[in-house]
Order: sequence, then C-alpha cells, then structure tokens
Amino acid sequence: MSQLDDAFSGTKAVADALKFDQRALETWMDQHVDGFAGPLTVEQFKGGQSNPTYKLTTPRHAYVLRRKPPGKLLPSAHAVEREYQVMKALGAQGFPAPHMHALCEDESVIGTAFYVMDFVEGRIFWDAYLPDLAPAERAALYDASNATLAQLHAIDVEAAGLSDYGRPGNYFERQIARWTKQYKAAETTPIAAMDRLIEWLPANAPEQDRISVVHGDYRLDNMIFHPTEPRVIAVLDWELSTLGDPLADFTYQLMQWRTPKEIRSGFLGVDLKALGIPTEDEYVAAYCRRTGRDGIPKLDFYIAYNIFRLAGIAQGVYARGLQGNASNERAKELGALVAPMADYAWSIAEKA
Repeated sequence: MSQLDDAFSGTKAVADALKFDQRALETWMDQHVDGFAGPLTVEQFKGGQSNPTYKLTTPRHAYVLRRKPPGKLLPSAHAVEREYQVMKALGAQGFPAPHMHALCEDESVIGTAFYVMDFVEGRIFWDAYLPDLAPAERAALYDASNATLAQLHAIDVEAAGLSDYGRPGNYFERQIARWTKQYKAAETTPIAAMDRLIEWLPANAPEQDRISVVHGDYRLDNMIFHPTEPRVIAVLDWELSTLGDPLADFTYQLMQWRTPKEIRSGFLGVDLKALGIPTEDEYVAAYCRRTGRDGIPKLDFYIAYNIFRLAGIAQGVYARGLQGNASNERAKELGALVAPMADYAWSIAEKA
C-alpha cells in the first residue's frame, strides 16, 4: 500500500471537533432507516477534506453518514442535501451510486444536516499512480473511470428528474463568479496570479454546447471499484455537482495529466506507457469516442479554469483548517499549494 493509500484509507476514531450525540442519531435512524437495528458503532473515515464522513456499523449492516461540518461555512458550500438528491436520482437511472436511505435537515439531531447511505464494499485508490497494480490493471481501471464519466454525461437530465438541479446555461460565467466569490471569502494572503485569472477567465470562456449533470470533483479517489474487477461500483462526493458543461467535468479529471507530481499527484513528465496509464491524448480520444465528439477545442482554457477552481477549493479547505473545523488534519498543508497552482494556471492561460 502506498503512503497516500495508507494515510487516507480506512477509518479512525472520531475527532473531538466532529463528535456528535450518538444516541440521538440511533433514535433518528430507528425512525427513518428501514431495517435499522442497533447497537451502533461510529468511526470517522480518514479521507475527505470537506464534508465529514463516518462509518456506521451495526451487527447486521454498515452505513455511511455524511454531514455538513460544524462552524461557520462559506455561502452555498457543503450542500449535503444536493448530494443526497443527485445520488438518489442517478441511482434510479442505473448509474453507480450507493443506495440512499434518508436525509436529515433537522440540525438538532447531530448539530448539522446529514444523510445516511449504504456502505459500499470495494476498492478506493488514493494514489493515482496505482503502485500496487500491474500495468494492465492500471489501464483497465482508468478506462473504467473514463467510461463511467461518459455514462454520467449521457444521462437524460429530464428523465432523471434533475432538470431543476442547476441553471442550464452560462455555466462558465456562473462557475467563475462562484469560485471567485468563494476564493475571496476564504482569502488569507493576496495571490497575484489568482487575481489575473479572475479577470482573464470570464473574457475567454468558450460557448457551452451540451448540458449534463456534472460531478464537479471527478477523480480516482472519489470512486469505489469492484473488489476484483476493473469496474466502478459507486461514485462518491457529489457536493460540487450541478447542471453544466460536461467538458468542464472531464477536463477537471484531465488536470492529472497536466500537473506535476508535487501539486496533485500529477502525471506531467512521467513515462505513462511504462506504467500502463493512458496518455492524455489516449484518454481524451476514449472520452470523445464514447460521447460522440471530434476532439476538444480550447483545451488550454479548460485546464487553466480547472486549476484555478482547484486552487479556490484548496484555499477554502485551508481557511477551515485555520479555524480548526476542517474534516482532515492535512487541510492546512493545502495552503502552501494555492499559490503554485495559481501560477501554473496563469502560465497555461498566457499560452492559450
């Protein structure tokens, strides 16, 4: 197991700042979760930076509870209600999502809104290099990841009951404005490259040609793979999902190929052929084949936008870390990455 997998896999004792009234939760689950029978054991998952996530174990069943973090939150962030809505709707369309049991918006139960879903037994890979696997296995897992995202982007939004899940047009205009606002709300030190991107991105955004559900944080460690097969059996962490441009979603994952290893466990400068991991061109071609596209124009814009967005997310996590209410003790380390990510995004924007 790699250091990343070891650091983020599995569970740990619940951090003091994230504990809640377990008896109140048992009472609520007894009333709202079919088949629930205690006693209940509560542990906290090691991974995850945003919404605290817990494993709930009973003698007969295992569940996952995901909640908003305690403390002051950024506007519109940590929308567990939306996560619940979209996973329930997509699961009904045959997309790999966990079975959703119930949503609780009553903050008096455990202090914040939360939902409960099934625990899905499988493999989560925190290290994008998949060091414990053979090259052929790596190739198969990345192909499954590509196919699953293409499946998401092909889902009929209206048939899924998600036509009101977000505004259908002007996706980049809205997203850039949103992440600018979120970044400024969490800003701790001015970063010149972020300010340049805030000005450049709206003026250079491409026209949106398709509308789909976008995951918003689609990457390998937000997927659960079958225990033995190269197949995605659940996609997790839908906090940033909405209706939008599927190319923004795809190129967010594609950042992995454009960033150096120290920023995002990136593949830049790596001999991917030797590892069995598809090259950027191969990964793009597979997605385009599955979605009926003839290439991706203005690819550099999409990459610059997504690195800007990732820097904004990292700044928000860092700010919560300073407040002491982030769900992962590594949150403060992200603060050091915001400026390098912004500089790199601006270098791509200048070339574009």
